[in-house]
Amino acid sequence: MRILVIHNFYQHAGGEDVVFHQEVNELQKNHEVHTLTFQNKKGWRGALQFLHYPWNFYAARQVIKALKRDQPDIVHIHNLHYASGPAYIRSIHKRGIPIVMTLHNYRLLCPSASLFSDGQIFTASVKSTFPWLAIKKRVLDHSLLKTTLTAWTYWLHRKFGTWDKVQTYVVLSSFAKSIFSQSTFPVADHKFTIRPNSIELRPVKVEKLAKLVYIGRFSSEKGIIPLLEAIDGTGIALDIYGAGPQLEQVSRYVAANPTIRYLGYQPQAVLSKAIAQADALVVPSVCYEGMPMTIIEAFAQGTPVLASAIGILKEMVLPLYTGMHFDPFDKNSVRTCLTDWVALDPAEKAKMAANCQAEYKQKYTLTKNMNLLVNIYQDAIQHAKK
Repeated sequence: MRILVIHNFYQHAGGEDVVFHQEVNELQKNHEVHTLTFQNKKGWRGALQFLHYPWNFYAARQVIKALKRDQPDIVHIHNLHYASGPAYIRSIHKRGIPIVMTLHNYRLLCPSASLFSDGQIFTASVKSTFPWLAIKKRVLDHSLLKTTLTAWTYWLHRKFGTWDKVQTYVVLSSFAKSIFSQSTFPVADHKFTIRPNSIELRPVKVEKLAKLVYIGRFSSEKGIIPLLEAIDGTGIALDIYGAGPQLEQVSRYVAANPTIRYLGYQPQAVLSKAIAQADALVVPSVCYEGMPMTIIEAFAQGTPVLASAIGILKEMVLPLYTGMHFDPFDKNSVRTCLTDWVALDPAEKAKMAANCQAEYKQKYTLTKNMNLLVNIYQDAIQHAKK
């Protein structure tokens, strides 16, 4: 099978980039795989890219060149924001090549992408034909211009029928599929299929330590500050890895609590060892996540997860089987969950650790999910021939 995979890199690396590289590397073992990538720029170059977001003729020309050169049987699209934009979808469809698109977030429904604004879950755009309230709230980087142009771009392509030219949309969970099903997005439900993220790794053999670990961006949607407010003064050991705009606030809590350590932004090998050693991984997000790779790695390492009881996190983490839940908007709920976990019988934790690895092997191995992806490709190609 000849496959063209298209991806738009953000300015800063993220989970979508990991998925892109991982899938390309695996597909290349058995198929002829070609890639076309775009990169978001900073400064005036980035501003120029953003202004071309609604209808990027340069990106469309690049895609057409790749189609002529590679002659793919199928095209797989990951991110579209913002250097490439969605207009090139029409160029691919015009040439009769089926398109599969992975939806890593909710940007097709709302400029926020995460359905989060002002410290709260924000779903007003889901059932709106045009996201006026999202624009008013400046949900994308607190910018009226960015939010408006993004909203207009995706609305414009609704009106032109661009989104219906994609053969199959891959969503990461049944929760994500339900969000799109309930929305005004003008595509039939049968075009959506569920395929979770996955990783392939061997567990790191280390001794478990009596500490929790947080790995992620220090920003409001990730819930790091409510987590620190809940843990403040409890004496619970927490190691924190990451960086972001709330670093100064994080540092204040670290300075006031000797059992909380800030260990900075670290390479993957360090993070893997930290997850393997941890008593539990804490994921306190207050937004609708796509599918955190850290949770999948925790399961692979036999590390239970303490997570917010919202969105995909509620679906992935099973209470007292692979971890525990808390209400991320209630400090007492977070604190109770953490203290209950620390007090839990070690034998119960050991059972949950084994359950985590079983869950990983059943749902999240790379081999199993790559087979599923190839089946999705084959189905899309067959349907396109009808």
